Order: sequence, then structure tokens, then C-alpha cells
Amino acid sequence: MAYTGVDNSSEYFNTVTYTGDGSADQSITGLGFKPDFLWIKRRNSTERHVLTNPQYPVVSGAYRWDDSADSVSAFGGGTGVAAFDTDGFTIKTSDATWNANGSTYVFWSWLGSGATPASNTQGGTRNVTLSANQTAGFCTFRLLGGLDNTSTGHGLGVAPDVVLIKRENASVGFYVYHKDIGTEKYLLLGSHAVVASQADSFSAAPTSTLFTGGLNIINSTDWFNGYCFAEKQGYSKFGSFLANANADGPFVYTGFKPAWVLRKATARAEPWMLMDNKRTPINPLGTILDPSSNAGDAVTPGDYRMDLLSNGFKIRSGNTSYGNHTSGVKYIYMAFAENPFVTSTGIPATAN
Repeated sequence: MAYTGVDNSSEYFNTVTYTGDGSADQSITGLGFKPDFLWIKRRNSTERHVLTNPQYPVVSGAYRWDDSADSVSAFGGGTGVAAFDTDGFTIKTSDATWNANGSTYVFWSWLGSGATPASNTQGGTRNVTLSANQTAGFCTFRLLGGLDNTSTGHGLGVAPDVVLIKRENASVGFYVYHKDIGTEKYLLLGSHAVVASQADSFSAAPTSTLFTGGLNIINSTDWFNGYCFAEKQGYSKFGSFLANANADGPFVYTGFKPAWVLRKATARAEPWMLMDNKRTPINPLGTILDPSSNAGDAVTPGDYRMDLLSNGFKIRSGNTSYGNHTSGVKYIYMAFAENPFVTSTGIPATAN
């Protein structure tokens, strides 16, 4: 039997750290592919999260970017990304968001089609462009909203498990659909708030061809931008677990050794907790970045502690800590692999 369809996860997802040089032209390399989605954050100081892709309009030779934090305007941050390159990207600014001299940064990146985004042929919204990768279960999209445009083709061939969508010209952050939250509910990536219930927000479960944003989210003739993720065995996992309020916390099976985990309580106001194996390569991980905050790396091991294992992750924080505070509280998560638990040729992974 095949254990995974993705033996080398770094061909589709990768984390790279870099140090700013304060120049007006720095090329960031070492990614291994031309990215279709970049998420960038300054680590050692307060600065906004940056989410960008080649489908954003190009202004003055640079790609606009979008911040997930609700309190920040939709576009800004200097000239930003000038080009998406074959092995990374080029920054055309010394702005602190991207490239302050001596500051440390991290970026996470995903591969879509690797080609120019194409007009949608999957049905649904007529005004949409896609960059879809069915092997990795990932797509970026840009669509024109409106009353008749709430259902959108995603090009994945299977139903997505997670959808992030944002209105381009508004300061509200990304709306988050997660399969373990359900329909007519959402989280905001730029907020600590619990799951919100509202009619006509993600008003129908995604199908193999469409996702439905609902009138509450895309009832506007403005442009929207976002991302869809579908689970792939041995490469990505999108699920949930229940807190046990114990330092011997829940074990979450993913079927691979995680490289990146994002988790959030659904019924308790807590930070989003984003961890990766490049900023903290040795267990236990205790450093997070919070997409709902402009703060840099938060190093509070007792609050966030987690182990990355060969086949999943283990929560190590106790009953007074974020991440495992109240027994029975549901946490949703997204996880991407460093390598599968067992490759397609039968080679096992090892823990950190």
C-alpha cells in the first residue's frame, strides 16, 4: 500500500529564516520552489504579519500584501515583495516589516500550480483566478464578490478542509473555515475570539469542486483573496483535539513528523499558536508566533510547550496554560509535514 503521495514535503511547503540587511534589494533563497503563497513575520520585534501571493495587484512594481490583524489597514508596509523567484523571493525595501538591518525573520511558503494563475473552470464564481496544486491539496484564489458569487471553484478535485478568505480593501482579517468547526460558523485569524456563529457565513460545506463563502462574508462587489487546503496523507492534516488540562497533554496523530503546526481553542479566548521546526528545532517547542498579534517570538515554554514526534505532536502544557487550559475544550489545528511517518518506499521517520 502507499503510505503517502508526498515523500519530500519541502517540494510543496517550506520554512526559511533570514536576517534583514536593510538594503533596498535583498533576494531570499533556499526555498526550493517558486512560492504561490508567502507568510512572513519579523521575529525579534513588534511588526505585522504579512500574507501575500502573486495574485495580489502589482502596485509600483511591488506586490501588495495583506495583514491578518483586524486593526491594521488592508495594504501597506513599504514596497514589499518585488518578485517571486524560482527559489524564493526578492524584497525591494528596507522597511522593518520585511528587511530591517540585523532583524530576524521567518517565512512559510506553499507551492500552488507553479504557473501563472488561471481563470476558474471548475464552476461557481465567474470572476476568479486560481493557482491549484492537487498533489499537495492547496490553492490560492482571487475572486470578485457579489450576491451571485458566493460559491467558488477551487480546482483541488476534493473538498477542502480549511478555507481562509479576506476582503482586500477592508481592515477585517481572514475569515477561517475549518471542517471541525462546521458551517455557518467561523474563526478570525486576527482575533483571540471564540468561534462565532452566524447565518450565511460558510453557509454550505465545501464540495470536490466548490466552496461557499456565504453572503455574510462575500456579499460585496469588492475583490477577495484567499487559500484552500485539503488534507493529504503523509503531508498535511487538519483536525481537532480536546484539552485535558494536564502537563501530560493530548497526543495528536497526524501520520507524519510535523514541520509546522497552527492551533487555536474554539470555545475559549486564547491566542493562535504557530510553531515550526526551524525556529525551535529541538523538543520541547515553547516558542510561538500569534497571527492575531504583531508581537515577535513569544518564548513561554510553560504556556505553549509541545513536542513534535515522528507520527504527530504531543501537548505538554498544563491546566493554567494556553493550549491545554480547560479539560474538554476543543482545539482545531493545521499541520504540515517535515517528512511522512513512513515514505512510499517504507522508510520510517524519526522524532526530534
